[in-house]
Amino acid sequence: MTRAALPLAIFLAMAGLFWYVLGKMNEGEYNPRDVPTQFIGREAPAFSLPNLLDPTKTVSSTAMRGRTWLLNVWGTWCPECWKEHEYLLHLARREGVPIIGINWRDDADEAKAMLARMGNPFEQVAFDPHSDAVIDWGVYGAPETFLIDAEGTVREKHTGAMTPTVWREKFVSHFASAKATP
Repeated sequence: MTRAALPLAIFLAMAGLFWYVLGKMNEGEYNPRDVPTQFIGREAPAFSLPNLLDPTKTVSSTAMRGRTWLLNVWGTWCPECWKEHEYLLHLARREGVPIIGINWRDDADEAKAMLARMGNPFEQVAFDPHSDAVIDWGVYGAPETFLIDAEGTVREKHTGAMTPTVWREKFVSHFASAKATP
């Protein structure tokens, strides 16, 4: 009986921990994808990548200097990216939010087809099939969205789909203050 007690106790402890974390996730108090970033308050890593829609051109982060903007890392292989796409369109078209996309680890033709079919929320779309730029940003999954202020400093990051709640809680105040500054 004592030989079975230890494995049973370990199993029950693990099941209890799993149940607790699952409950917190359902209440919205715990997001396993919410990994802190070292970039908040620091200068955004520069990138210069081929333009997905016109590979003869480049997309560069330095071109956004002087503006508050979002960087959204996405891929057609990412279900959460499909989920957030309509809201990104809303932000770009109705709220006037400048969004630069980095299409990551993807097939260029599939990415172009998705944007043609669903609409393009991005001012520009960079193509990064080999993670040349996203590694510098500390990206480990998609979608990830960063807010960069007019001075080029990362002010916010969200891992997962952009939603109205996320927008209100993390990002909108930065754009409100950017519009208020002459």
